[in-house]
Parts: sequence; structure tokens; C-alpha cells
Amino acid sequence: MSDHTTRDTVILGSGCSGLTAAIYTARANLKPLVLEGHEPGGQLSITTLVENFPGWPQGVQGPELIENMKQQATRFGAELKMAHLVSVDLSKRPFELNLGKETIHTRTLIIASGASARWLGIPSEQALIGHGVSSCATCDGFFFSGKEIAVVGGGDSAMEEALFLTRFATKVTLINRSENFRASKIMLERAMAHPNIVFRTSTVVDEVLGVEEKDVKGLKLRNIKTNVAENLPLSGLFLGIGHEPNAKAFRHQIDLDDDGYIKTVNNVFCTLNGQIVPGVFASGDVQDRRYRQAITAAGTGCMAALEVEKFLEEHGR
Repeated sequence: MSDHTTRDTVILGSGCSGLTAAIYTARANLKPLVLEGHEPGGQLSITTLVENFPGWPQGVQGPELIENMKQQATRFGAELKMAHLVSVDLSKRPFELNLGKETIHTRTLIIASGASARWLGIPSEQALIGHGVSSCATCDGFFFSGKEIAVVGGGDSAMEEALFLTRFATKVTLINRSENFRASKIMLERAMAHPNIVFRTSTVVDEVLGVEEKDVKGLKLRNIKTNVAENLPLSGLFLGIGHEPNAKAFRHQIDLDDDGYIKTVNNVFCTLNGQIVPGVFASGDVQDRRYRQAITAAGTGCMAALEVEKFLEEHGR
């Protein structure tokens, strides 16, 4: 393999984290290749108004923020490519990335492939994402001040979302398909003790109402024990059923936790059996299950890029 076809760095993912890494590595003249993956732009591309990203006093539309970052990265020499990673071999130097139609070799790799929110998968829900259906309470709760909303889920993240949303909503209905909750005892008790949270168990959402109006008007609920259906009028639906980290391709090549998130040390270094894998870094939601904000994703993207620069310098590039 000729040396000039080997990339200095490849970035997997074009969300906030990957694009920040691209801006930094491009400015360092590393000509990064950014592979866009199956969700170009990441979760921000399906978000409407982002009000908590510093520097935008009036807020900014998620897709616009991503587009600006793309332009900033390409202006400095980053190359964006629509491609999906089929498989990867990190045991080889340089690393080998199989994209199906072609194979790419790179000296360093930044994994910024994100985590995809789990959705119910019903058409009416998909049609209303960003129009009253959300997977992020901290991002969108403010828009539901004085309104009634629902949260679907039975784990800690659903309880956390419901509790957080009581700051804004007048009533939060927590919908769980089972009678049992996966949430820890303390989180469940906290939610149950809140006067503005109402629990609906053994219940599923069959339809989100309001597709015609392009705005959530209510939910069609069904009790799975009695099969009785009813409509519940409300203004918003939040999904609290977790996220799926996009790291399956790296199983057995770097350390993942029990839920499939990449384990990192010193912020962004990837490991295998607890030992650092030189030249492989992870940033953003694929390794951050705790904060999951655009700004923290951007922050770790910057860290990963700076480590790539340092690594390449140490190896005489």
C-alpha cells in the first residue's frame, strides 16, 4: 500500500462531535476524511430550535448549526463523504476501514458515531419528531411551559425526564408498557411522590395525534391487559426509552461497556482489555452516556482532534 493513499486521520460521524474534530484536524492541515454514516448531522439534524448552544442568543435551528459546522470544516480542507462503515480492522497498522465499495487506510481514527435515540417506530411519531415529539427533555422541555405532556419509558432515564419536565409542564403522564419498572427504587419513588406526575402502566402508545396539524394534539393509548383504547389530549411526547450507541463495528476491538458505549480513559483514549489502543480515539455520545449535549460532544471532539495531532507529531508526521 503506497504511503500517499493512507490518510492521516478519518473521523466517523458528522454530528457536533465529528465536525468539531474535523474543524480542528483540518486547521492542523491533516486533511481529515469525515464519513457521514447512517444519520448525517447526528441528532441535531432532527432537532428544531437549539437554545442552549453558546453564542446563539436567539437560538439556532439544529440543521443550521450542523450546516455551519460542515462549512467551517470544509473551508479548512476537511473532506465529507456519504459512506457507511461495514467493518473495521484496528489490529492492522495503518487501520483498515471497509466501506463496502472501497477500503480506506488511516493512521488515526476518531470514532464520533454517536448514539441513536430509541423510538417507538410508529409512523405518526416519526412524522412529528421536532413538532412535539422529542427524545431530549433538557433540549426541548422549555417549549412546553404550561402544557400537558407525556413521557414513555420505565427506566431511570424516563424518571429523570419526567421529573425534569415538571419544571415546565403542568402535568406529566408517565406511560409504561409493563406494570414493573426498570428504574432504581430511589428514582421511581421520587417520580411517584411528585404531585404533577401521573402513572399509566400496562399501556402502550398506538398513535400520536396531530399529524394533519403538524403539531402533537394527543395520544391514542391502549391498555394491553384490557385492550381498551382511549385518546389522551396533550401537547408533547418525550421518549425516555434510552439510546443505542453506534459502536457495534468495534466489538472485541476496543472496550465497550455493558450497554455498548465505548469506554474511554483520559477523556477520549480507547482501550482494549484496559490498555490504550494507540491512535484510536472516541468522542461525543458514542462514549458519553451521562451528559449527551451538543456542547459536550463538541468539547470531546476537540479533545480527540488535539490528541490526533499530538499522536501524529510523535510518529513523525
